[in-house]
Amino acid sequence: MIAARRAALLLAATLLPSVSALAADYDPPVIVEAAEEYVPVEVGSGWYLRGDIGYIVSQDTGRYTYSVSDGVNSGSSSFDSASLDNDFTFGAGVGYSFNEWFRAEATVDGFRSDFSGSTSAAVPCSGDPALAGTGCRSKDGTDMSAISVMANGYVDLGTYVGITPYLGAGLGFSYVSWSDLGSDYFCVDGAAACPSPAFVGSSSMGGESDWRFTYAFMAGAAYDLTKELKVDIGYRYKHIDGGDMFAWSSDGLSIKGKDSDLQQHEIRVGLRYELW
Repeated sequence: MIAARRAALLLAATLLPSVSALAADYDPPVIVEAAEEYVPVEVGSGWYLRGDIGYIVSQDTGRYTYSVSDGVNSGSSSFDSASLDNDFTFGAGVGYSFNEWFRAEATVDGFRSDFSGSTSAAVPCSGDPALAGTGCRSKDGTDMSAISVMANGYVDLGTYVGITPYLGAGLGFSYVSWSDLGSDYFCVDGAAACPSPAFVGSSSMGGESDWRFTYAFMAGAAYDLTKELKVDIGYRYKHIDGGDMFAWSSDGLSIKGKDSDLQQHEIRVGLRYELW
């Protein structure tokens, strides 16, 4: 019995140092939770810049009218002829694509056109007694410029082999500015014949400026030159409300002119750069 106890004590003395060593060498595992994957935010994703140049193929200027008043009597009439020449337009803007079907943008564009017109009256061009019984004709010229600020929306109709057709519409305002109206007056035979030469004289009337409501409709297609760059070719119909054109007053006599609504048809070419 004593021998068995001695054997057990000897075995314990042999094993205990090994167990202690193993316990000292053991490090419990450190559990680290996996961090969520970092996804960088694309600053400016969906935004784009655009620039355009266009040509006004035609524009309907409607009627240009003028009124005359001496404080007691007044009357109005229309220009016998009136036209604006066709010219180039320029524009730029910034837009945002909400998805592959819809985008919106803010733009600024402008143009300048020369105006030419004529008027006629069955009264003399001036109070010169030599012109009594004659009529009067004028040749008139000036120019107008317009800067339009527009908010536009577009529906993209899908992309096919890199080509994306679209339809759009816009609302905004245009600042229309007329230069001074210059007029040359010529005597016209009436009840009496005109003396020679027929030229009577010239005058100038101050041009007017104002803001006017504007809307537009667009259609066209964009082609992908690269992932970020597109060329845009399209048509735009633009309508600018009519307003004041010129004004003059002296010694109780006043003359005021008004232009009619302006309707333009444009062909436009531009670039859109995606800020991805």
